[in-house]
Amino acid sequence: MLAHVRHSVDACLWLLRLARTGRAPGPRPDAAAPAAAVERDAVLPAGRLAGLLRESLDRFTGEADGTPAAAWDRLVPAPAGRRHPAWYLLLRCLRELETHHLDLGVGYGSEDWPERYVRWALDDTLGTLRERGFPLASVAATDLGINRALADEGPSVAGAGHRLLGRRTGRLTAEGLAVDGTAGSPPRPPAWPQPPLPGWGRVGEEEP
Repeated sequence: MLAHVRHSVDACLWLLRLARTGRAPGPRPDAAAPAAAVERDAVLPAGRLAGLLRESLDRFTGEADGTPAAAWDRLVPAPAGRRHPAWYLLLRCLRELETHHLDLGVGYGSEDWPERYVRWALDDTLGTLRERGFPLASVAATDLGINRALADEGPSVAGAGHRLLGRRTGRLTAEGLAVDGTAGSPPRPPAWPQPPLPGWGRVGEEEP
């Protein structure tokens, strides 16, 4: 898992450098290369992997600190063939870190996610579901005061924000969630994470 996060951060760094200069910072690895790199590094000791991850994060934050304001709005390739503004790379890295911190099984649970992260990630996810017409009438994070209408049909789901997000990411069961006022499982949404904010365009439609 640490190897996966490390190479995800490196991928975001490549895109950030693309945004800064408008030019590819060297050849971009083909689709199989990241998976091969993760498999190669996964056998390293945890301490070594943690150190490599810190180095990747230091490079990314250093590059971000030096990125001019105009570059943050430049579109860069995103998963599933879409583009998003370069500033979204900061949120993608945060999502990788928080999601996989939970996956490590070291006592860090969804209840430990920072509230600001839960608010953003939940709102971002619900916005994408709404754009896709997912059959869920509404979602309410009862502890955060969030209530979002999604569709004209389907059940309504309520619960703590971190549990709603944990369920949405496939990390938690539906325990603690209420569907139309009773305990139950909400409909299973598409694979997560989804492309950010449909409408930013698909790769190939315009230059970054």
